[in-house]
Amino acid sequence: MKIFAASDLHLSLNAPYDASVSAPSSQKPMNIFGEQWDDYIGRLAAAWRALVGAEDAVLIAGDISWAMTLEEARHDFNYLASLPGKKIISRGNHDYWWKSVSRLREELPPGIYPLQNNAISLGGHSICATRGWLLPENGDFRESVDRKIYDRELIRLQLSLEAAAKLDQPIIAMLHFPPLDDTAHGSGFTELLGRYPVRYCVYGHIHGNKAAAFEGEYQGTVYLNTSVDRIGFSPVLIAEEA
Repeated sequence: MKIFAASDLHLSLNAPYDASVSAPSSQKPMNIFGEQWDDYIGRLAAAWRALVGAEDAVLIAGDISWAMTLEEARHDFNYLASLPGKKIISRGNHDYWWKSVSRLREELPPGIYPLQNNAISLGGHSICATRGWLLPENGDFRESVDRKIYDRELIRLQLSLEAAAKLDQPIIAMLHFPPLDDTAHGSGFTELLGRYPVRYCVYGHIHGNKAAAFEGEYQGTVYLNTSVDRIGFSPVLIAEEA
C-alpha cells in the first residue's frame, strides 16, 4: 500500500463530474486566484488515476469543498469517490459542511473516511488528524478570539495522538493549518507532535508563496505542505508499506 497526500482541493462542482468536459462547471472557479488553477479538477483526476491504485490511500488535510452543507457538497464527494484508493479526510477552515462526524460517516460515499479525535491504522502507519489553527506568532492572531480556538485544537490533537499511539505504529499526523512557520519557530502543536513517534506531518492552508510555512525535518518529524497548487495538482507520495 502507498499513502499519498493532496489537500486544499477547494471543490465546488454544481453538476456530476464528467471527465470529457475540459472545464467542469463550478460554483466558485478557483482560477480567479490564478491561471495555475485552470482545469485543475481534470488535471488532478488524471494525475490521481495515474499514481494511486485501488489499494492505496490519499490523505486530504482540509478545505475539501466550498459548500456550506453536505447536500451542496454531494457532487464534490462523488467526484472524490470516483477516484481510486481510500480517501482519509480532515477538516479545514473552509469546510463549513463539516458539522457532525457521525453524520459524515453515515452519509459520505463509500471509501471516504473522516477523522476527528481518533486514529486509524493504514499501510503500517497510524493516521490521526485535527484542524489546527493560526499560531500566536501570526500577525493575524487575535488573543481575544483565537487563543480559545488554538487551545481547543491542542486538546484535539492530543486526543488524536493518544489514539494513534495505541495502535503502536509510526504516526502520520494531518493538520490543516501549518504547525510551524517558515522560520521553524515551534508551537504548541510541534511540542505535542514531538512527544509521539510522528514520522510525518502533512498540512495545507498555505498557497502560492513557498516561503510562507516550514517544510522539511524538525525535531525528527518531516513536515510537508500538500496544498494541491504547491504539489503540481498531483498527489504526493508520503509513505509506502514495506
